[in-house]
Order: sequence, then C-alpha cells, then structure tokens
Amino acid sequence: MKKLVILTGAGMSAESGISTFRGAGGLWNNVPIEEVATPEGYRRNPALVLKFYNERRKQLLDVEPNQGHKLLAELEHHFDVTIITQNVDNLHERGGSSKIIHLHGELTKVCSTYSPNNPHYIKELSPEEYEIKIGDLAGDGSQLRPYIVWFGESVPMIEAAIDQVEQADIFVIIGTSMNVYPAAGLLNYVPHDADIYLIDPNEVSVHSSRQIHMIKKGASEGVAELLSRLQQ
Repeated sequence: MKKLVILTGAGMSAESGISTFRGAGGLWNNVPIEEVATPEGYRRNPALVLKFYNERRKQLLDVEPNQGHKLLAELEHHFDVTIITQNVDNLHERGGSSKIIHLHGELTKVCSTYSPNNPHYIKELSPEEYEIKIGDLAGDGSQLRPYIVWFGESVPMIEAAIDQVEQADIFVIIGTSMNVYPAAGLLNYVPHDADIYLIDPNEVSVHSSRQIHMIKKGASEGVAELLSRLQQ
C-alpha cells in the first residue's frame, strides 16, 4: 500500500466556516497576533487569551467537517494515509481520518503554563468544559492554558512530521500559503521519486524546483479531483 502524506492548512477548514487567520476577513485582521498568539501576550493578559480561545473552541460546536475532510478519510481505503495539519480544529478527526499530526496544537486541549508539552498535564476538554477561566489549574498547580503552539515557541511535532514525509510515495499540500515555517520546509524532505500535488484555488508561491501537479480548486472539489487522479 502506497504511503500518502497530506499537509493541510487553513484553506482545508475554510469551507466548514472556520475563519482563516490570514486572508481577507481573517482573524488576525480583528485581533493583533501578538496579543493572543505569543507567550508575551499571554503573560500580559492571560484573561484575554483564554477568552479568545474559548470563543474559537465554541465555534467548533457550530461547524461540521466538509466533503474534503470526509474524502481524505476515504483515501485510507486505498493508501496508508498520514495527515499533517497546521490547523488546530478537530475536523480531520470528526471527518474520519485516523492518523493526524497536529503541528500547531489542538484547540480542544489545554495544558500546563509551566510545562506546555508535558503529556501528564495535557487534557482533552469535553464540549461542556470549553470555557476555561483564570483559576482553572493544571495538575502541576499552574494556570491551564490553550494547548496551542504560539509564535516564538518550538514545534514539538515537527520531527514526527519529517519522519512521515521522508517515507512518502505521494505528498499532497492543501489550503496552506506555504509561508509558515517549519511546516513550509516539509517539502524539502519529500523523496525525489514521490509525486507532489498542490490543491488551492489561489496562486501559491512554492519555493521549490520540484515538479508539482496543481489542482486549482477549493478543498472539497480539489480532494475529489485528487481521488480520481490517484485512481487512474
């Protein structure tokens, strides 16, 4: 069974109604990045940061996986599929995919302020617990914080992602600007004999000399076309 590795970004979830962070109308247009997505912003105003992610979490209750998410899960019938996502939502899981690496953390989880990546203090929230307040503590006595990789923090799952990419027979990029590192650098680890596909309705500047098969469509239509191409 061929190994299919898929890198997804905000465009993957946009059709489900999740606000992208960059593009027109994106979240960063309304909230300064440094206030809610940096360790410094969290230290300055933890209540604001908790509120921002509480709202993002509640948004998950109002959205559903789109056809693109569901089709990626279907690919598991034909390929050994690993999804590497820059998204912090849980739509890949809800769409039925089974092997997912979250590079930038997970919105439905919280962790220790002192030791964010200590697995003992990472907690999955149930929907009725989606509101985290000042005074809610992790097992080590520190304030619970979002299990999100903020700007300036290390990306602990990047090594696991590289390991998967190095084994890929087919590498697919969906809905990401390829501007955010280290995720954008994963292209450098794709084996030379692997096929590469890029699904995006917009122009994406990919700094690579590799041949890339372009599918200029949104996530759902694009994954449907990918499926038909791979089955030929």
